[in-house]
Amino acid sequence: MKDWAGVGEAYASSYAPLCAGTLPALRDALGGARGRSLVDVGAGDGTLAAAWASEGWSVTACEPEPSMRAASHRRHPEIAVVAGGLPELPFADGSFDVAAANFVLNHVASPRSSAAELGRVSRGAVVATTWTLSPSWLWAEITDRSGVPPFAGERLPADEDFERTADGFERMLRQAGLHRLVVTEVEWVWSARPEALWRSVEGGVAGAGALYSGLDERGRQRFRAAFELVVDERSVGGVLPLEHRAAVGVSAAP
Repeated sequence: MKDWAGVGEAYASSYAPLCAGTLPALRDALGGARGRSLVDVGAGDGTLAAAWASEGWSVTACEPEPSMRAASHRRHPEIAVVAGGLPELPFADGSFDVAAANFVLNHVASPRSSAAELGRVSRGAVVATTWTLSPSWLWAEITDRSGVPPFAGERLPADEDFERTADGFERMLRQAGLHRLVVTEVEWVWSARPEALWRSVEGGVAGAGALYSGLDERGRQRFRAAFELVVDERSVGGVLPLEHRAAVGVSAAP
């Protein structure tokens, strides 16, 4: 699993807008706030938590990583941020009307127990997402063209892992005990600024950042050259239109 320590500012300046691309689907699934409370688990820099709050939800953000919490405090001081993370959240049973986890269950050591924990702290719905086409496809192309060895991140053991498809995500959530479950797949295009993408690399964000941090100077030069080549080939009007897909799971109270 990727170590996210210390990457809060780099993440906020790069991938946070991409990950917020699921917001329309989450909003449609939950409907209006209607005075309800929501805990955003693995809230990162607070982008989604702030969006929920602006739509009338009573929001608590929960985030285990200190630099992410610091980024959230700086950008969204109105959002309460609690230190904590899956699979054991610091809340009583049924503390919130909704528990949300956007691109979190694909980063934890035990997805099923973590999904069950979301169900424990919610007295209503659980909403969660995972990538079915993540940003890694772009970095895999860049890595291949650079000629550097690909990043070999730690894999989940077979009994913990799940198929990264909408059907695989649904099976995992059902195995976790979530009820009245509906899983759909959404897709969108992220218009990424090249400088933001490169900031994520230099800041150590995700697999590409971990790969880059482990390269020697020559390897870094080759990786940067391959990145610039892909940018030149793919850019439209100064941005890279990058396709992404995600599975969105919604579980209602039993």
